[in-house]
Amino acid sequence: MSETLRIALVGNPNCGKTSLFNHLTGTRQKVANYAGVTVERKVGSFNLPSGRAVRVLDLPGTYSLDATSPDEAITRDVVLGKIAEEQAQDAFLCVVDATNLKLHLGLVLEVIAQGKPILLVLNMMDEARRRGMQINSEKLSQRLGIPVVETVAVRNAGIENLMAALDQEKFRKPSTELSDVNLTGSNHEKVTQILKDVVIFVDHEDKRTDKLDKIFLHPVWGLITLAVMMFIVFQAVFAWAAPFMDWIEAFFGWLGETVGQVISQPLLNSLVVDGVIAGAGGVVVFLPQILILFFFILVLEESGYLPRAAFLLDKLMFKAGLSGRAFIPLLSSFACAVPGIMATRSIQDPRDRLVTILVAPLMTCSARLPVYALLIAAFIPSTTVWGFLNLQGLVLFGLYMAGIVSALLVATVLKFFQKDKSQHALLMELPSYRFPDLQSVWIGLLDRAKIFLKRVGGIIFALSILLWFLCTFPQPPEGGTLPAIDYSFAGMLGHVMQPIFAPLGFNWQICIALIPAMAAREVLVSSLGVVYALSVTDEDAVAKGLESLITTGDLSWSLATGLSLLVWFIYAPHCLATLATVKRETGSLRTVFGMTVYLFGLAYLMSFFTYQVATRYFGL
Repeated sequence: MSETLRIALVGNPNCGKTSLFNHLTGTRQKVANYAGVTVERKVGSFNLPSGRAVRVLDLPGTYSLDATSPDEAITRDVVLGKIAEEQAQDAFLCVVDATNLKLHLGLVLEVIAQGKPILLVLNMMDEARRRGMQINSEKLSQRLGIPVVETVAVRNAGIENLMAALDQEKFRKPSTELSDVNLTGSNHEKVTQILKDVVIFVDHEDKRTDKLDKIFLHPVWGLITLAVMMFIVFQAVFAWAAPFMDWIEAFFGWLGETVGQVISQPLLNSLVVDGVIAGAGGVVVFLPQILILFFFILVLEESGYLPRAAFLLDKLMFKAGLSGRAFIPLLSSFACAVPGIMATRSIQDPRDRLVTILVAPLMTCSARLPVYALLIAAFIPSTTVWGFLNLQGLVLFGLYMAGIVSALLVATVLKFFQKDKSQHALLMELPSYRFPDLQSVWIGLLDRAKIFLKRVGGIIFALSILLWFLCTFPQPPEGGTLPAIDYSFAGMLGHVMQPIFAPLGFNWQICIALIPAMAAREVLVSSLGVVYALSVTDEDAVAKGLESLITTGDLSWSLATGLSLLVWFIYAPHCLATLATVKRETGSLRTVFGMTVYLFGLAYLMSFFTYQVATRYFGL
């Protein structure tokens, strides 16, 4: 056996496997893709009390080794030893939900049949006892022929039990063939026989879950509750984040001023202050809003509510040509369309999967949030409506709803072009409600912050410098009276594009910023910051920040332009990573081209309609 203990976590979805992984590894996690496929590979590390290092692999959840999706295929291939990089596993930890052994033990029997070293982790034992279930883990170990350890994934006591078992190397290959209880028939029949022998059900019902489901799964009250939850989230994104954003903005303002005083060379000063600091600071300021949004999504996921929302919306989504299974990938797309599109692998029907992929970019991802936050703060007053609602939060909620409604409408249109009109029933497990695991929520937020800041330090940093170069060179001729940017490469290109976008109310500065924003939507904010910093000659105006520059002075926008740009970003596919993921998942350039054309077409049409109505009928 190797010096570092290599273990892999195997289990059904909703068994608490990921929470267990988070508590074992903390922040010592790395996420990458398996070679040749788009399935994520999540690996962490920790040390046992003896000091021995452990490498732990968190495999995708599956109900069976008879795989029906790419995620399940990875789990199957690792268990069977078909993936070279993961062949040297010392043990497989089969994690099961103690309250749902009837469903979860089927997978355990399949892993046992492979003859691998196994340790059965009987998770959520506190919940089982609360329901009055008595599980004889010693008998269960005898019947299965493998060691069993009881845990509570969100409490240290259970983790300590597991770590002690690993330290003592209690895992082993199955020592019996279940012959001591004369088990026959299918795995389902074997599980039934085992449960009769090792489990006593005193109170089989989960009364807490039943009571909550009467509200959350009600056809009327459930939808109202879901709408209220989403509404509260978007109100909080603005209300809670404001003080943190002010601190970040003040810090970058101070940093730019301080560094600017040290650098005397004009071009270098412009590069560092206007290109690097202004570009990065203009995006980092929106980190609090993104983390607040993710906090709510993670809490809802940890609590067991999200599968119920999928079940609740199944009928509505089916009428639009989608499946209730599309809810989780579409919800993931609110964070980022890339993992959302990758999550469609759980949709077995190819027709439903393709439609979900095509509408996923319409969900309002976190990259849009900096753009929305900038424009809403600039053009929508921070006033209270009806005595308790924040108007800016209302507008943000409306933008999110516009994306959702547009996705349903597009899916409905696509439905009429489908040859296959068959129906597909939604079958999914609804886990018990549980208090969110705060450590898992914290790790999820930390991961999101790292990803966001990595983008700021990578692609946004690089594009800000590139844009600064295009906006700075060539230098203005002698006797030039216009701002330097008017004579630059970017200025020339912006003036060429401006007539095309004039019906949308976009000026040439916006046209310039739209080009680097193709790489990532949030780049628009830093690009506008660079363009406007180089477009004005008044240093006091620059110090006021981008929000002031686009609302006051000679280069200010009208409210109609601000609204038009907001609508443009509901639809426009400003994300090369998303388009690359669609190509990778579908294997079709035709699909990527079709998606790009329809999204840009919708963006232009809806922005044109917004600007023309706002100017002609409302005089904005």
